[in-house]
Amino acid sequence: MVQVSAKMSDTPSTGFSIIHPTSSEGQVPPPRHLSLTHPVVAKRISFYKSGDPQFGGVRVVVNPRSFKSFDALLDNLSRKVPLPFGVRNISTPRGRHSITRLEELEDGESYLCSHGRKVQPVDLDKARRRPRPWLSSRAISAHSPPHPVAVAAPGMPRPPRSLVVFRNGDPKTRRAVLLSRRVTQSFEAFLQHLTEVMQRPVVKLYATDGRRVPSLQAVILSSGAVVAAGREPFKPGNYDIQKYLLPARLPGISQRVYPKGNAKSESRKSSNWKVFIITSDLPDAGTSSQIYIILYGQHRSSAPIYLYGTDGARFQVGHEDIFTITVGDIGALFKIRIGHTNSGSSPSWHCKEIQLHNMNSGKQFYVPVQRWLARDQEDGEICREFPLLSKGQPVLPVTIYEVNVATGELWNAGTVANVYISIHGEKGDTGSRQLFRSKSSFNFLRGQTDTFFLEAVHLGDLCKIVIGHDGLGPGNGWFLDDVVIKDPTTNYEYAFFCHRWLDQGEDDCKIVRELYARDNSIFSASRYHVYTFPGKLFYDDWRKHDTSEINCPLFIFSGQKLELKRKETWTAESWKFTKGNTLQFYNKLTGGFVRLHPDGTVDAIGEKTDKYGVFDVIFNKRNICIFQSHEMRHLSLALDNGIVTGMVSGEATTELRVLYQPNRCALLESALVPGHTVVFDRHGKIADASSAGYANLSKEFVIFVKGVFLNSAVVLLATSLCQALCLQPDGSCTGVGSQSEKSYWKVHKISSGICMFESVKNAQMYLRIKDGRCDGTGTGDVDCHFKIKKNLKNASISLESTKSPGLFVGLQSDGQAKPMIYTKDENVCFYPQVIQFGRENPMGMSATPSQEEEKIHESKKQKKIPPESEARSPLPSSTAKEIRHFQSSETLLSEDEWKVLVLTGNTGTQANVTLWVYGDKGVTGPISLRKDSSEQLFLPGHEDEFQVEIRNTGNIYKIRIGHDGTSEQPEWNLQRVTMQHMKSKKILDFAANVWLSRIQADGDVVCELPVVKGGQAIFPLRYQVDVYTGQLKHAETESEVFLCLFGERGDSGLRQLYKSNMQVKFQRGQIDKFQVAAVSLGKLQKVLLRCEASDKSQYWYCEQVIVREPGTTSESIFTCQRWLPFMSQGIIHSEIELYLQEMQINHQPKIQEEANDGDWKVTIVTGDLENAGTTATVFLYVYGETKCSGPIILGSGKHQLFNPNTADIFKINLKDIGEIYKIRIGHDNTGKNPRWYLEEVRLENIATYELFCLPVDSWIAENENDGDLWKEIPIMGPKKAPLPVVLYEIRIYTGTMTGAETESNVFINLIGTRGDSGKRRLHQSKNNEIKFQRGQVDIFSIKAVSLGKLKKVLISHDGTGPGNGWFLGSIVVKSEDEDSSEEVLFLCNRWLDEYQDDGKTQRELLAESSPSAVGETGSTIS
Repeated sequence: MVQVSAKMSDTPSTGFSIIHPTSSEGQVPPPRHLSLTHPVVAKRISFYKSGDPQFGGVRVVVNPRSFKSFDALLDNLSRKVPLPFGVRNISTPRGRHSITRLEELEDGESYLCSHGRKVQPVDLDKARRRPRPWLSSRAISAHSPPHPVAVAAPGMPRPPRSLVVFRNGDPKTRRAVLLSRRVTQSFEAFLQHLTEVMQRPVVKLYATDGRRVPSLQAVILSSGAVVAAGREPFKPGNYDIQKYLLPARLPGISQRVYPKGNAKSESRKSSNWKVFIITSDLPDAGTSSQIYIILYGQHRSSAPIYLYGTDGARFQVGHEDIFTITVGDIGALFKIRIGHTNSGSSPSWHCKEIQLHNMNSGKQFYVPVQRWLARDQEDGEICREFPLLSKGQPVLPVTIYEVNVATGELWNAGTVANVYISIHGEKGDTGSRQLFRSKSSFNFLRGQTDTFFLEAVHLGDLCKIVIGHDGLGPGNGWFLDDVVIKDPTTNYEYAFFCHRWLDQGEDDCKIVRELYARDNSIFSASRYHVYTFPGKLFYDDWRKHDTSEINCPLFIFSGQKLELKRKETWTAESWKFTKGNTLQFYNKLTGGFVRLHPDGTVDAIGEKTDKYGVFDVIFNKRNICIFQSHEMRHLSLALDNGIVTGMVSGEATTELRVLYQPNRCALLESALVPGHTVVFDRHGKIADASSAGYANLSKEFVIFVKGVFLNSAVVLLATSLCQALCLQPDGSCTGVGSQSEKSYWKVHKISSGICMFESVKNAQMYLRIKDGRCDGTGTGDVDCHFKIKKNLKNASISLESTKSPGLFVGLQSDGQAKPMIYTKDENVCFYPQVIQFGRENPMGMSATPSQEEEKIHESKKQKKIPPESEARSPLPSSTAKEIRHFQSSETLLSEDEWKVLVLTGNTGTQANVTLWVYGDKGVTGPISLRKDSSEQLFLPGHEDEFQVEIRNTGNIYKIRIGHDGTSEQPEWNLQRVTMQHMKSKKILDFAANVWLSRIQADGDVVCELPVVKGGQAIFPLRYQVDVYTGQLKHAETESEVFLCLFGERGDSGLRQLYKSNMQVKFQRGQIDKFQVAAVSLGKLQKVLLRCEASDKSQYWYCEQVIVREPGTTSESIFTCQRWLPFMSQGIIHSEIELYLQEMQINHQPKIQEEANDGDWKVTIVTGDLENAGTTATVFLYVYGETKCSGPIILGSGKHQLFNPNTADIFKINLKDIGEIYKIRIGHDNTGKNPRWYLEEVRLENIATYELFCLPVDSWIAENENDGDLWKEIPIMGPKKAPLPVVLYEIRIYTGTMTGAETESNVFINLIGTRGDSGKRRLHQSKNNEIKFQRGQVDIFSIKAVSLGKLKKVLISHDGTGPGNGWFLGSIVVKSEDEDSSEEVLFLCNRWLDEYQDDGKTQRELLAESSPSAVGETGSTIS
């Protein structure tokens, strides 16, 4: 037997797996003193997050036993309060006073946590009223109350007795609602109850601050008041709840806190498990890799538990391995995950079965695996999940999630790095999985959507994903647009919007992001169709249009993306509408330019040189402009009663709003009458939207600015909405530059249409094409001459070499410039932006100096984006940044400019010096500190000055500085570093007095320096690092080894392990001791090891790394046990991340009674016909005299179920449904081969051995028989004959109104005195090839066990198809059995349409008292 401990996963685990219990600080508790001098005073304190009123706060009991020091409290809070670098500062609620000692904390008070000195106050009353998040990555178990509390249901919080409900937009209209069990059975029932109470339709609920309340649980967790709305959006108002709320508090606020000793004993409950794992006897089934297992319980999950031993090889062919493991109180076990690390010479593994035996309770689980865990077998996965059957709990299905990952369209947006994802739902997570096998040939290319399939036990409703990459490979940065995950079990799709870089050199430098599914980004995959409204919705104008009818979640998600794209397009194109610019409007449909004639008439068939087709911008306020004719100064374009005309400049009708579309085309809308736009027909004549078919109209215009490429103009050649062509320091050109001064080009006009482009930042360097290369090293000769070709389609330009006709400046997928042949795609397209207009000719100015200065000033103002827009922009390098005039750039100080002063001691260096700057918001670096004359830098006793740009770091708290050890004089004595902010003159001091030398001091050439505070320097810690080289043959290496420590407060940077305690480092079986000096990193989380071996003989086998913090006895163990470098998927990796071997988390256990096991056994027999099996998910309904069981998911055929000629056995719970009289079985028609031949269903009562054998012998498929996916089978009782199976003929009468037809899938449920038929799709019309056409009668039939007398029907559609609205006239249902026949009429005469009538797509129709004949029905609806 092997005692196994857990190894820290790449995301914090929610459980623990331990060998010996330790204290909360990870240390063995010291012996308790027998004498007690002072009573232990416990302080109950609430901590909130700085600047985040959404964070509900955490309550902590502080006493000398729980926290020995103030730092211990900071470390504890860092695990509970989500801050980038952990909790480093505690202050009073207003942020005025910092707390530095435990004695300063007062009992019952509240404090703010932050990761820097700057604190943003929070309205604590508002934060306390916040509902707790109901979409969390962990199942809701929280902390059980220490004394019995009556709750509504297991796992649900205690509901408030009363709820105040306000009417949307009318705070004076309010009702008090009692949350009784009757009205809170479901969210739909609660909304129906509110409809009756408020006497108006209630479709949506909001919190009083406008957040959506999407579920009954969210209602119960609310602050005691909600706003009831129909289909309209939330309307802000003074919803003062304090006057109407009962004096109740959220659960847990005022509860008694028990002594810590009791809580500790509860939280230490653990279980011993015996794990039996049998490796298959297939060839090569054994593995050399490390196997781990994770147990998931109702409370939480365990950490990854690595299964290893010392008594020989494990997991060999045909062997059974037995382990004993210890896990914490994770609750009732419901799934396991088994996997391996894909290491060793033969990592592939085929597992036959797993058995788990709880040595405390005696409970046993058996898991028949029979699967490969191998990159080169089956689906390539190296971990598998399996559900476990627990008493009374339905078995969760194993689901194959479809993961669609969209890479952005920016240049260099793709990545070659390894991408990993972890999906989180209400029933746990998938763990970190690599996305490596896509439908595409190459993954994560620019503008590409890759589809992956990820197998896991069903997670329930998804709430978030964690996605990132490992940063390996060239061009590893990645711009992720969004991720859409389809759950085939529920047919839901979850959208996770990102639209940001995962790049260590872009944005916030993060390569891992947490993305959350919002309420409006979860939608049924089969229900919604995306609609767009041309020209109606655009940045702030979105709010001006009535969107109350647009509540489809898919539309909202697509609308959010569309709105963002429009904002970005406007940001990129808004420069064109600066006052004084001269414009032309090109219409793609007519192929001509808009002209304003002297008589005031307007058309769109003008030539480019037509004098009547040129307009001046004489007024500009945001996106509202007046366009005055350049030829006739008294006339401007106007929209008068929806008709385009010319009117006197300055009238209200001449004010036009510019609405940009994502395709860089603009609409011109009347500012006076929103909705009226400039429209032309295909002949260029003015028109309105109702005068012809939409295909014959055009309201989109391409905007051209006159005089862009005049001599001495300064332009930006944009390559995307936020990128530009930029000259690199090495002389190459790239299209991924930021739209800033670095990307400015000065135009030198050679002749008409031919120009040269000189870099403004690097004078005398010109863009050129020469010798098959495109770069910026030209000298102004003929290689630098380009012919400008304008693209009328989108106002872009292409640059053709005059020396090499046919070659254009183009961009590769990574953004690098390269000569290309013109192919009409975006690779050779640039979008010019004018920073400063040039001259008409070299000798004369086209404007007076004062006019020129005014125009530049206007250009600057146009380039400036409001702070709030800039803050919201997810793009790091966009025109949201202020663009300054290039000639005055040296005199304007930026917020990002710093002066760095480096004082050298008595020994200088000529090596290359590099600087990193760490702040509470991010890291900037590496910054190379160099000048043209490097020989004069870092001389003894000399202070060197540098100017650097430091962006997006926040408050600076430390720096790292070092050199590369090159040159003849690599030793360096560093005395001090001083940083001064150029604009605010703020000074930061960093005391050093260290040697950066391989032969001096500790041999390190890099050091970390904290900011000097209060005149006193706090010197870095020296971490003791023990590196264990393995005992394997040839484990030693002479290669250079590097290490980086990662903690809660940042990282140490990559350090070479240079100076060991051993004479020769990294020898076989040896322990090398090193010291790494770094500013305190907080609790260590992982280490990164790098070994760059030149050949295989220098490969290194590392056993483990142990890190000790000075002044403590605790140690952090990071197990490696592998060779470096190592091969993975054909790529050699020199780096590996190691995580903590043991992680311990203390949680209050949740006590929950175990549910009973299933009481019926169901056997499903699939026929032995060819292709009789199914890939679909199978569902079962069982009807009893008392009630129906509801849908029971038996499983999916994708997971080795329902194969031909097999019997699959399941246990189900059918308690309290009464005597069974029928079943319904069917599937969801998913997967590659969903058709299914069902031979028989057997039901057996486990207690009484009562057995029902129900023969089916039928296909259940859309293309077989009647196309029905459900079968109903009656059951004969002990003294009752079985009910007959009746054929119901259903006639659907579609109305005669315009647009009454639908292409959606229509579903019906017949309900009678003996139950219902279930929701059936009306698939095949017996009399019409095309169903549900206007004025048409469609006949369908379904088979169901006799329903008795029909009472009502539920009719609905799923909203798919371009015309999804439907006007239903009536339904006639005819049935015949042996005794009687019946024909029942159900009248409707209403729309089932999200945008018509009341917006419902489902209706409940009651049977008419006197059924009508078919002919009468036809007359009724016509």
